[in-house]
Amino acid sequence: MTRSVFSSKTAAGGYLLWAVLCLAVGSANAANDQKNNAFGFEQVEQMAARLAEQAYAEPPKIPEFMRHMNYDKWRDIRFKTERSLWRGENVFFEVQFFHPGFLYLSPVKINVVDQHGARPLAYSPGLFNFGMNTFPEKVPDDLGFAGFRVHHPINTDDYYDEVIAFMGASYFRAVAKDQRYGLSARGLALDVAEQKGEEFPVFKEFWIVKPGPDDRKINIYAMLDSPSLCGAYAFVIEPGVQTLVHVKSTLYRRKGVQKLGMAPLTSMFLHGENNNVRHDDFRPEVHDSDGLLIGSDAGEWMWRPLRNPKILSVSDFPVDRLNGFGLLQRDSAFESYQDLEAFYQLRPSVWISPVGNWGPGKVQLIELPTDTEINDNIIAFWVPREVSEPSLPMSFAYRMNWYFPDKDRHEKGWVMATRSTATKDENRRRFLIDFKGGQLARLDDPMVLEPVVSASKGAQIVDQQLMKNKYTDSWRLVFSVVPGQKELLGAVMNDGKTINLKAFLRQEGNAVTETWSYHFEP
Repeated sequence: MTRSVFSSKTAAGGYLLWAVLCLAVGSANAANDQKNNAFGFEQVEQMAARLAEQAYAEPPKIPEFMRHMNYDKWRDIRFKTERSLWRGENVFFEVQFFHPGFLYLSPVKINVVDQHGARPLAYSPGLFNFGMNTFPEKVPDDLGFAGFRVHHPINTDDYYDEVIAFMGASYFRAVAKDQRYGLSARGLALDVAEQKGEEFPVFKEFWIVKPGPDDRKINIYAMLDSPSLCGAYAFVIEPGVQTLVHVKSTLYRRKGVQKLGMAPLTSMFLHGENNNVRHDDFRPEVHDSDGLLIGSDAGEWMWRPLRNPKILSVSDFPVDRLNGFGLLQRDSAFESYQDLEAFYQLRPSVWISPVGNWGPGKVQLIELPTDTEINDNIIAFWVPREVSEPSLPMSFAYRMNWYFPDKDRHEKGWVMATRSTATKDENRRRFLIDFKGGQLARLDDPMVLEPVVSASKGAQIVDQQLMKNKYTDSWRLVFSVVPGQKELLGAVMNDGKTINLKAFLRQEGNAVTETWSYHFEP
């Protein structure tokens, strides 16, 4: 099944470092801000601060007769590519627009910033081909847009590929060279998996800055709004072999927030090698991402394979000082997916690098059960341990790498695969973890490596062994888990209790691999 770009799912010190980061990749857009009547992030901050002083107002909806389109009818409304913004002009970017309808019922305001300043971009029905759609009333001339996508030549010099798209709440997604769309990002996540219910902030207005003739990156500003807060956002997007998205934000709160999720990522995991219940599916694996990687400034690295759990699962990974985190698609072999339409092996990984010190907090991973690949069921974001008083602005910045993971973010051995299987004892589960790379590539004697495996209280690790796999130049750690009586009773009651497992390899007392972490549901 092929999914569209958007289917039915859908620190003050950081500012200085963010600016230095942008200067490192070029200062053309900063110069553009000065010459484009000085419109920039400060103006968006001022507007967001003023908006936060006002009571929240629900965004306006499109006319009633356009609110009931199904996905196929909405998808049939196509933007006329010949009307692309900046088509035929001497710049390396073009912009196309999405029509409201289906799930996208509240139009967003879009402005263009050029040498004349910021001006609203007018909607016109003439910008779109409506296909087979007929409406009982005339489409309003001031309807507005659902979102937009940016095009830039990243695969060949003569074709403008779609590289990033913004549409729906605060969602956006990007690709790098040779990739297909997969996981999404969001501007902010509020109260996800909390009892009172999640709040979905919305990018209600955008300002797209026209690049100069030699610019290979583009500036976009956005205004975020929700019942709890408003926010000013700046994006510097640099497409390429790795597509970089530099993000900075200032939040202005109307009231306190129970859980603030920074740099949220959203993905899909239906089944994989660690969960071979395939729903009568010819494909061995179906997922946009296969694991969560977390790094700390202390040099600790943790890999958590994703799951499609039986019930909602929330996992916390505390970190005193974050190096970064990301949802990755490590498995890039076509043989693992066998899908000639979805091309899951070409889905991007995304790595979040904080700019400045975000302080202590936790990466939170939320996994929801799903029986279909059209639903995102994986969410990961950073939750700071301490948040300033609601009356004070809150600022943070980070860089996103949309990329194919190779040796990845560290020099240690990494988890290549996670598999598990039943045993003759129905109360035991056997796990097979493959580690590869780093120092492991230079080792052949299993006696020089020490496996370290642990389980949460009540469970036992038995039948442990380590062997070299010459066929993949990796090391396979095998062990079985025996749940305690409490976990076995939980399985009978289907109460969602899990056994927390961890494993890594060390040599002469030093860890030579990242730590594999897993939640096992007996």
